[in-house]
Amino acid sequence: MAGDKPEGGEVPLLYSEGNVAARVALEREVREWSTTELAERVTRAGVKMNQTAVWRIENGTPRRRINLDEALAFSRVFELPLEELMSPPLEGLDIASRRLVQEAVEAFYETRDARDRLHRAVVAIADHIKAHPDRSRAIHEQCLRLMGDERDARTLSNDIADGGHY
Repeated sequence: MAGDKPEGGEVPLLYSEGNVAARVALEREVREWSTTELAERVTRAGVKMNQTAVWRIENGTPRRRINLDEALAFSRVFELPLEELMSPPLEGLDIASRRLVQEAVEAFYETRDARDRLHRAVVAIADHIKAHPDRSRAIHEQCLRLMGDERDARTLSNDIADGGHY
């Protein structure tokens, strides 16, 4: 039966409740959240939880069981697919390495979202200029006034003239 221990030792499980508990502790530490903060985030995600429950999931003997709603809430607050949350933590990555990777991933998505927002804004301005060509010069002057840096303003103006950021 899965989970039984043969004479040679433990049977490694790809997915287990123990993996979820270990990942909850790891992901919380990587984000430098207290058990109270994690409990509050899980509660805001729709599953009532308190600090004691988080501590018992991570450290209890016996460990507190995790129901499916809680696992889904953890997955949501950590922004991880449920399958990833259930997988064993990667070996060879310490907390400092995980924090660095987490920071890079968050910065990547923030940058991508900002580029997409910039593209939409540039397209909107380009469309506005097509509809009102007499306003083009004033719009470009406003870019320079707001940005202060002529080179950056020229780059933005070129994006507008090209009809998009990418």
